Amino acid sequence: MVLHYCKYNGISLVLQQIKLDTMRLSIRIIDAVRDTFDTLLFFAAMAVKEDFRNHVARAGTAADMNPSRRLAVLGNGPSLRDELPRLIARREWEHTDIMAVNFFALGDELTVVRPQYYVLSDPQFFRRAGRSERVENLYRALGERVNWPMTLYVQYYNPEQFDYRAAVGDNPNIRIVPFHTLVFRGLRSVEFWCYRHGLGSGNFGTVVQNGEFIGLLLGYRQIDLYGVDHTLLDGLTVDDRNRLCRTQSHYYDSAPAAPEPIFVNATDPPRPYTMHTYLAETAELFRGHEVLRDYARSVGARIVNRTRGSMIDAYERE
Repeated sequence: MVLHYCKYNGISLVLQQIKLDTMRLSIRIIDAVRDTFDTLLFFAAMAVKEDFRNHVARAGTAADMNPSRRLAVLGNGPSLRDELPRLIARREWEHTDIMAVNFFALGDELTVVRPQYYVLSDPQFFRRAGRSERVENLYRALGERVNWPMTLYVQYYNPEQFDYRAAVGDNPNIRIVPFHTLVFRGLRSVEFWCYRHGLGSGNFGTVVQNGEFIGLLLGYRQIDLYGVDHTLLDGLTVDDRNRLCRTQSHYYDSAPAAPEPIFVNATDPPRPYTMHTYLAETAELFRGHEVLRDYARSVGARIVNRTRGSMIDAYERE
């Protein structure tokens, strides 16, 4: 009886193992089929919505830029309020190329730091639903104050055919270069090939992430981040109307900000975030930093987070 039991038990274990192995193989096959389909769908979407040109690499760097140097990306987080004077005091631009984003041009520091690169990716900068007087002032500042060579990077995706050249007053010092933002989903072996050719993105949800990606496409081997606090969970509240609110703080704020409802970018009418959608999008945003870290390593580059108190845990810190 014992012998029969042991034989039966052994056969049962073998059958269970075969069943588990079959299930694992099935899952891998299903994943491979899904990833292959997603990859084909991505290329089809690129063909319809965008194109297959690496506009950033084709444009290259400005004549006096040198990717063998470091690139400093200046975010708009509150920590830049303390860090920017230090960068200016040590004249960082003399040995580091500078990239600015969003509303940096409205500050007096623009003509001191004289960034060689500038990135705008938020829909408020090219969609009618997001336009404001502040956005108009930004373009006016770029058009009137930039008297040195600058490359302005903007989304290739431009469904309303916004005229960036006219917005900056046809400033001859500013050249405008598009970059792709269509999110890649599919085979990991194809993903980094696409990135090396400037195609798609890893769902980079912030302008700084797009700036990092552009820096890697330009060939920089070290990218330093300043003012990239990413304290996206600080000050989250829900008001009496059940709207998700957040206190948004920037280095250029003159007074503490009050919590305000958070809306999905450039939707008309404005569509508020729910707690679920906001946290899911925030998680995806932080995953984007891990994608950038891994991609940087694959091309022999480093991304260094020099932002004090930053919530990003993907990069090395110095």
